[in-house]
Amino acid sequence: MFLDYAVFKMRKLVFANGEIYHVFNQGVERRPTFIDKREYDRALLTLNYYRNAEITAGLAQILRLDQEKRDFLFSRLTDDKKLIEVLCYCFMPNHFHFLLKQLIDGGIQTFVSNFSNSYTRYFNTKRKRIGPLFQGAFKAVRIEDDEQLIHVSRYIHLNPVVSFLIKESDLENYPYCSFQEYISSQGKICNTSMVLNQFSSQDNYKNFVYDQIDYGKRLEFIKHLTFE
Repeated sequence: MFLDYAVFKMRKLVFANGEIYHVFNQGVERRPTFIDKREYDRALLTLNYYRNAEITAGLAQILRLDQEKRDFLFSRLTDDKKLIEVLCYCFMPNHFHFLLKQLIDGGIQTFVSNFSNSYTRYFNTKRKRIGPLFQGAFKAVRIEDDEQLIHVSRYIHLNPVVSFLIKESDLENYPYCSFQEYISSQGKICNTSMVLNQFSSQDNYKNFVYDQIDYGKRLEFIKHLTFE
């Protein structure tokens, strides 16, 4: 796991269907990318919308329609026509983490491009700024086995805690991370089965996440490698 994160910049990553990737990026010069609730909520909506393979218009265009037309277009987006499956996500003040499974050729690149471009336009309009919001091309690491899968999922879910954004006791209520979907069975975005199938119960996965908060020290090591 650590070796992959250390060397991924040295080789061109090929995105293959059926494979899982840890995808991440941060703001230009590490500047904030998600500041208030409306921006976090828009990021979640953008994530949910652009994972679809058959969209007829940009998200901003759809949101300008009246409620009836908007609901109709959203209702036409079906779960069996996706670019990617989202396994985990976390939005932080100046970066994001996704754990994605590619379903069709070019799915991850298309999804991340659509997500980044759409959200950047929204953020720039709202904040009256111009130029790129995220720092160049997104980074990605292929998940090679189940052990790496569960540890990266924990890394993503613990990000708000180990970054001192929230207290450990607040993690279950942090609304911009998929951990809630893993412990409540009320998922709206994620396919949680690939991770949870490695555990006998949701409680065991929850304990796995909480059991090693000190593991955050090792996670910070990963962070330095990925964001340099």
